[in-house]
Amino acid sequence: MDFDTSYLTTLSNQAVSDANTARLKNALSDISGANNGKSSSKALSADDEKLMDACKQFESYFVEQMYKQMMATVPDDPLDSGSNSMLVDYYKDNLVKEYASQTTEQEGLGLAKMLYEQMKRNLGQTPEEIDAKAAEAAAETGVNVTTSSEDE
Repeated sequence: MDFDTSYLTTLSNQAVSDANTARLKNALSDISGANNGKSSSKALSADDEKLMDACKQFESYFVEQMYKQMMATVPDDPLDSGSNSMLVDYYKDNLVKEYASQTTEQEGLGLAKMLYEQMKRNLGQTPEEIDAKAAEAAAETGVNVTTSSEDE
């Protein structure tokens, strides 16, 4: 059975992407579950660290996907075809992951910080409380906001 190397690379990228998504979901659910118990201040700082780490992982994943899409626009080098193709793809993927990680660690986009602040504000609140606060803030600024309870 002969598979095209681009197909195998696509499958590999999808598996890695799914694994990263599952890891982020688990980290966020662990943090959410720990905060519902209203633990002590020492545990809260540990949870804050976990939350920031999860936000940084998400930003890194987001930047990685953005870089991959940017690299897809670059024409393929004819020297990268053939037997070296899988190795080149492997090293390109690792390079993109490293670039994304470095970008996140150097606070390149600030997405992790914004996510952290928003999640910290909303942690332990019901969706109705979050919607009420959003509607209140929108009323103050004069912006019309649709809440999730109105969508149902």
